[in-house]
Amino acid sequence: MIGFGASLAYAGFVAMCLAMERHHEQVFRTRAVPPRRRRLLSVLGWLLLVASVLAMVSASGWGLGLVLWAGILTATAIPLSILLTYAPRMALMLAAAPLPAGLALLLSVP
Repeated sequence: MIGFGASLAYAGFVAMCLAMERHHEQVFRTRAVPPRRRRLLSVLGWLLLVASVLAMVSASGWGLGLVLWAGILTATAIPLSILLTYAPRMALMLAAAPLPAGLALLLSVP
């Protein structure tokens, strides 16, 4: 569950980064972000971050879950910032990769 929360946090950060013109240009090669896409990415990013905190809290309780979530936010933001600098398209691919596996794992646990 902690790995699933980390993948949700990473995907949320990627969505929030893509709502910004600078990072959108790095990944999609076009600077202008349509207003509808900007809103959608921002809302999606916040929803994924909320889902990640809920995954952490459900795995470890409120006290430890919030502390783990704060650590996971740091642990996912640092690689994202490095990837956006050196391999921006890789950052987008890595955001989508662990989510299906995490959902399958979540559904398989009794």
